[in-house]
Amino acid sequence: MRPRLLRPVLPVDKIIIASDSFKGCLSSLEVADAVADGVIAVIPGAEIVKVAVADGGEGTYEALATALDARRVECTACDPLMRHLQVAYGITADGTTAVMEMAAASGLTLLAPDERNPLETTTYGLGLMITDALDRGCRRFLVGLGGSATNDGGTGALAALGYRFLDSRGAVLGHGGRILENIASVDCSDADPRLRDSEFHIACDVTTPFAGPSGATRVFAPQKGADEATVDWLERGMASLSSLIRHTFDIDLDNIAGAGAAGGLGGGLMVFIGAELRPGASVILDEIGFDEIIRDATLIITGEGSLDGQTLMGKTPVGILMRGRRQGIPVIALGGRVSESERLLAAGFSAVAAVTPDDMPLAEAMKVSTASINIIRATAKLLRTYFDDGRR
Repeated sequence: MRPRLLRPVLPVDKIIIASDSFKGCLSSLEVADAVADGVIAVIPGAEIVKVAVADGGEGTYEALATALDARRVECTACDPLMRHLQVAYGITADGTTAVMEMAAASGLTLLAPDERNPLETTTYGLGLMITDALDRGCRRFLVGLGGSATNDGGTGALAALGYRFLDSRGAVLGHGGRILENIASVDCSDADPRLRDSEFHIACDVTTPFAGPSGATRVFAPQKGADEATVDWLERGMASLSSLIRHTFDIDLDNIAGAGAAGGLGGGLMVFIGAELRPGASVILDEIGFDEIIRDATLIITGEGSLDGQTLMGKTPVGILMRGRRQGIPVIALGGRVSESERLLAAGFSAVAAVTPDDMPLAEAMKVSTASINIIRATAKLLRTYFDDGRR
């Protein structure tokens, strides 16, 4: 028997819409707008609350900046190949907290396909963003690590913050993944002293460790332009840096979930600036006060571009599912595509549905107008299936 949604207990339905973005197509709030239209078509009197959410990847800045009412600021940084560019991040009204995505300066989408080479790409630009925020008085940082073009173990960002990575002769090394196996020591004497008075909350969208068979390089470097030989080179470097950190700081990054996020940036920030690594969805849901937002809700609607077994590994929809279940609120999920639906239902979703018709080409489904229409229709159909006719 298919699971049924719980009967509403309030005079007016309070429906929370909190979907991750449909990557490359619609932002979190754009998805919410479409879902809301579908809800209104079935339950015209519903109280609808739209919430921007993310998991540390694309949309993290938008979700946090919207919820925290952070003002947008711009600064000069550099892209993964050290070319100057203007980037944006947010600062909360009290001036204490900076909200940023590493991908703004070090993201894969900043490079043309033939420029993608994690031996050369660097996180230096993120370090410049952090420095700018420090200059503006921020001492608390919320940083999303998804979408990186890099595999430098965070050495670039740390170099921008004053750390010096030295070879066996004491010479300062350059940037990119190619330097990692040559790092013999780290000079922390010129690190920005303001970092000691700052706190960093890192939103990771993966649980990958630093190095090893399931580490950052083996899993993600091929997506960033690395061929087999490059992957081997990078892995040697990551293993070498991991060993150096283990012997110097007694921290084993190869056994820490999330240390491999953004090509090892998560681990580098954890070791050298004391950053706290957490699942991205948890960071964002806590920061926006999601538990309070959903109080007394009748239903939560969530989703992401592709719903499958990977969704259950810390992605936004499962984070929202856990929050809903704690308060006895049913959660349904919509995906551009859906697979392994039985696993998703077994995990606790009251219903899952694909918004894209089976016979629709991907190129057509990815169009903004088409995706919005598909979401509206799928939402309305799903609600009609699970609510009694008298609820319309």
